[in-house]
Amino acid sequence: MAPRWKWKGAEAKALGEPISKSVSELQLALAKTESLGSLSSCNVLLAVDTEQAELIDRCCFGRLVLSADKVKKWIQLTFEEAFFLLYNLKCIKISLPGRYLEDEVADTWLYMKSKRPNFPMFFKAYSHLRSKNWVLRSGLQYGVDFVAYRHHPSLVHSEYSVLVQSSDSDRLRVWSDIHCAVRLSGSVAKTLLTLYVNGNFKEEDLNLPVCLEKYTVEEQTISRWSPELSREDDTKISKPTVSHLKTV
Repeated sequence: MAPRWKWKGAEAKALGEPISKSVSELQLALAKTESLGSLSSCNVLLAVDTEQAELIDRCCFGRLVLSADKVKKWIQLTFEEAFFLLYNLKCIKISLPGRYLEDEVADTWLYMKSKRPNFPMFFKAYSHLRSKNWVLRSGLQYGVDFVAYRHHPSLVHSEYSVLVQSSDSDRLRVWSDIHCAVRLSGSVAKTLLTLYVNGNFKEEDLNLPVCLEKYTVEEQTISRWSPELSREDDTKISKPTVSHLKTV
């Protein structure tokens, strides 16, 4: 499915301002001021200045929280977004109110895992696509885990609805589930992308982020059979087709 740009000139703007460039600028800006995020339940609140807030918006991390504070801007980050900035980009610090984090990265990882046991698998999936410069947002309203954009959502519609799977997952086990997921994605002009995240290690290995290196991620896109591909001289019954994701 080709990118669906939202307005004339959006593609040219995206090519002139690649996400990778904006992320590099954000990385430098946040690291310079040692920006601090605060763990709060199942998200992280990051305090930034106006310029940093604009960069964060360009890179599509988190959401701006309305506040009366005219000096600081507050950005609400998901666990995946916050840990990506902390662990992958190494440009923010994270604190837990009322608690000293002896090992910032390891303690943050354990906290997030305690709140969401499947966090390691989902973070691996998130970082896998985000490292390829795909923009990810919550896919809850579409019945999936994430939706993936080629560039900023203000410029282009999301292309993929993303489901995160593991070897012991019960999702998409039967054809009826696959057909439902594919039809739902197709009805909102998206391609269903499944990320199979698997790793060969013990449960205790998940207590440290180094376990991410042992995960493997397999990308598969699943699409509906198209009647244009079959004529009277080809009566073979087709099922949804599977192909590998083409990244930017």
